[in-house]
Amino acid sequence: MERRVVITGLGALTPIGEDVDSFWRNLKGGVSGAAPITKFDTEKFKAKFACELKSYDASKYFDRKETRKYDLFSQYALVSVEEAVKDAMLDFDQVNKKRAGVIWGSGNGGIQTFQDQMMEFCSGDGTPRFTPFFIPRILVDIASGIISIKYGLQGVNFCPVSACATSNTALIEAFNYIKWNKADLIISGGSEAAINESAIGGFSSARALSTKNDEPATASKPFDVDRDGFVMGEGAGALIIEEYEHAKARGAKIYAEIVGGGMAADAYHLTGTHPDGDGAVLGMEEAIREAGIKASDIDYINMHATSTPLGDKSELIAAKRVFGTESKVSISATKSMTGHLLGAAGAVEAIACVKAVENDFVPPTINTKNIEPEFVGMFDFPLNEGRKREINYAMSNTFGFGGHIASLVIKKYD
Repeated sequence: MERRVVITGLGALTPIGEDVDSFWRNLKGGVSGAAPITKFDTEKFKAKFACELKSYDASKYFDRKETRKYDLFSQYALVSVEEAVKDAMLDFDQVNKKRAGVIWGSGNGGIQTFQDQMMEFCSGDGTPRFTPFFIPRILVDIASGIISIKYGLQGVNFCPVSACATSNTALIEAFNYIKWNKADLIISGGSEAAINESAIGGFSSARALSTKNDEPATASKPFDVDRDGFVMGEGAGALIIEEYEHAKARGAKIYAEIVGGGMAADAYHLTGTHPDGDGAVLGMEEAIREAGIKASDIDYINMHATSTPLGDKSELIAAKRVFGTESKVSISATKSMTGHLLGAAGAVEAIACVKAVENDFVPPTINTKNIEPEFVGMFDFPLNEGRKREINYAMSNTFGFGGHIASLVIKKYD
C-alpha cells in the first residue's frame, strides 16, 4: 500500500516577502516585487529591472567564514530551510536521520560565483587566483549537500535539474521517495540567485525578458495580449515533506497533502514550449491520474505563465485540452508579483498553492488587463484582486528550457 505524503513545514525567501507570512500577505495583496536592478550597472542592458530580494543581508544569517564558503543560491537555500524546519517544529534528535534526506534543486547553481571569478581572472595577467571554494560554490548540487551536513541527515540526497521545472521536479521526487517507503522525511525545494550580468544578458539575447523599463512594477502581465517577456526573480522556497503517520506520531501540524505528480517532455524545441501544449497536457493529466481524481476536481491552478508571448498561450491551450471550455477552475500566475525565480519557481509556487488550499483563497494575477481573446470566459481569471473560494485541490505547473514539464497536485488536509 502506498504511503500518504504530507507537508509539515514551509520556508520562503522571495522578492515580495522574506518569510512565509509576509510572502503570503503580499501575494494576497497583489504586491509587485519588480524594480530597477541594484546589483550591477544596467546602462548598456536591454532589460534594466528585476525582482530582487529587497533587504537580504548575509551577515544576519552567517558569519564571515560561512559567507566565503557559500554562493548566494546556497545561502538562500539555508535561510529558507531554517524557517521551514522551525515551522515544522522538527527536533532531529528525535528523527531517524538515516530515513531523512534532502532533495533540493537549482537551475543555475553558483552562477554569481562563476561570473565573478572568471571576470577577475580575465581582467588580470592570466595568473589563476581562484578561491579554494570556487568549485563547491558553483556546483548545482551543493545546496542539498550543505543542508544535509547542517542537520546531519544521511538519507537520500541529490539535486534534480530540469531548468525552470527544477524545484517542482524535486518536490515530486520527494513525494515519490516517501511514497515508495525509501524515506520518512525529506527537506525539499529550490533556490536561485541569477540576477547578474551574465544571466540578464543571456536571457535578453534570447528575447525572453520584458523590456518595459519605464514601468517595471507592471511589466509582468501573464495572459495579457500586451505581454513581452518575463521578469527575473531570485530567492528560495523550502517544504518539509513527510510520511503521514510519521508526522502524526510527532504531533506535527499538517498543512496539506501531496497526492499527484506528473513529469513529461515537450520533445519540441530548445527553449520554446510546444504550441499545442503537448508536454503540459501529459504532465497535468499524469498528476491528475496519480491523484485519483478527475480534472474537474481541480479548483485552482498556479500556472507557469511567465508572461512570454508564446509560452502563456501554449499553456492556456493545454489547460483547455485538459479541463475543457466550460471549466470552473480558477487560474492565476503569481510570477506577475514575484517574477520568475527559474529553478526555485516551483517551490515558491507550491507554497502559494499550500496557502491557497489552507485559506480557501485564490491569489490574483496582477497587471493583466486584456486576456487573450479566445480564452475570455473559458476559465476563472482573478485579475488584480484575489478572491475567496473553496479549494480542495490545487495544481502547480512548471516548465523548463529543453521541454521539461513538472505538474504537482496538492490536496486540502483531511
